[in-house]
Amino acid sequence: MATIKLEIVSPDKVVYSADIDMLIVRSTDGELGILPHHAPLVTGLVPHAMRVKMEGTEKLVAVGGGFMEVQPEKISVLASVAELPEDIDADRARKSMERAKQRIEAYKAGGEARGDINILRAEASLQRALARLKALGTKGEI
Repeated sequence: MATIKLEIVSPDKVVYSADIDMLIVRSTDGELGILPHHAPLVTGLVPHAMRVKMEGTEKLVAVGGGFMEVQPEKISVLASVAELPEDIDADRARKSMERAKQRIEAYKAGGEARGDINILRAEASLQRALARLKALGTKGEI
């Protein structure tokens, strides 16, 4: 079976690099499945747990958003944050999720008076925490 090179890069390091069978990502336009010899593509990514399929197994990689460029022989993911499950602190991710939920609830209840920027930051933080927890195989309740 043909493979495609995947490289996931965060600002400080190459997080993952391997020849894979398929990548499933959540782009700004919806979910995409990338196979070898895919047509060229550039898209934005939203925070989620990417699914990397290789040799009958699946690995999850948490990304906090970014961009993906696809060429027929290579996928390049430039992520603001990217973490493999073994690098994720589950307690920290759960606490981050809880803080974000509290901020969102406070905003909805009228307790946040500093404007929409705080709700956007809280929602982004919640999505990053959920991506981390999903990569660990844990589902957070919204």
